[in-house]
Amino acid sequence: MSKRHLARSIVMQSLYQWDFRGNPTSAIPAIIEQNMEEFGVGLEDTKEFVEATVDGVIEHQKEIDTHIAEFAPHWPLEQMTLIDRNILRLGVFELEFNNEEIPPKVAINEAIELAKTYGGPSSGKFVNGILGAMYKEEES
Repeated sequence: MSKRHLARSIVMQSLYQWDFRGNPTSAIPAIIEQNMEEFGVGLEDTKEFVEATVDGVIEHQKEIDTHIAEFAPHWPLEQMTLIDRNILRLGVFELEFNNEEIPPKVAINEAIELAKTYGGPSSGKFVNGILGAMYKEEES
């Protein structure tokens, strides 16, 4: 498993905790630090990526959530599982706001893999459907 993939797992875990706690932005540095200590042994060189990605998702959360709502009209954000919602936020951030550093297909594949690993039985398909539709619309 690549270091970036593992770093995305830490991003997802950090976003999950942030969302679970009611979105306390002031707690983000402590959440990231705890997750890096617990899950990021050997990934110290990815801490900057983790911090920048978590900060980017939170900074653009409203826009990201709007994109998700547009492409998942039958699944309101509050009805999605915390895992799926935050994997989608990560994927949309990488597709829409960090696409100069992360190629779109990499962003989609990484989000799908996270969904398969941490989500429910249909999470991978769910994430793929939403991010794939966004990508297709951008391409056309």
